Amino acid sequence: MKTPRYSRRFVVPDIHGCSRTLDRLLGEGIGLNRRDDLYLLGDYIDRGPGSREVLDILRGLVLKGYRVWPVRGNHEEMFLNGCHDRELFRLWMLNGGGATLASFGVEDPCEVPPVYRRFVEEMPFYRLLPDFVLVHASLNFALPDPFADREAMLWSRSLEVRREKIGGRRLIGGHTPMTREAIARGLATDRIVLDNGCVYAGEPGMGSLTALELDGMTLTFQENIDL
Repeated sequence: MKTPRYSRRFVVPDIHGCSRTLDRLLGEGIGLNRRDDLYLLGDYIDRGPGSREVLDILRGLVLKGYRVWPVRGNHEEMFLNGCHDRELFRLWMLNGGGATLASFGVEDPCEVPPVYRRFVEEMPFYRLLPDFVLVHASLNFALPDPFADREAMLWSRSLEVRREKIGGRRLIGGHTPMTREAIARGLATDRIVLDNGCVYAGEPGMGSLTALELDGMTLTFQENIDL
């Protein structure tokens, strides 16, 4: 694959421990290079077999000088909170946290090496681009300031958008699995959801990791090769 001479902007949601799929998408799928911006919408960990490996890929790209811009998902939030709160630890385990512990070879989230925890802790809850808002889940447009509700950014499945409250931007998120067809239809709307349920391989219309190139509004799907 020839390296493009211009910079591109890619958005990738909900990797969920599918490290080999991510590696294939970034390499053969989109041919990521150091001039590109790679925006990631959270849920890097849990459920799939390679949570640690996903974080290693992302950290490695940063160390190599790639332009990587992650946001935090609800699974990262559960991981961070589960270290100090037993009730939230149990919630995390019900949502696939055991796969993350297994990938690190530990039994408690507090035992995950600090460098990984810091990497996750430094992730913001949203990112503003000139033309888009990027968030893991959604925003609460019932509030005067939609960015004041972190819970909605991590957990909401609302499809509402009020562009006047977000500077005329369109809203892009993941979190809610959609079929490829539904994702493609959403590109023409103000509320784009990119999660194709990578860990749900075998379900109709699901089972791929998505990349959206923002300037051409083109989709690349990489079928899950981890499961």
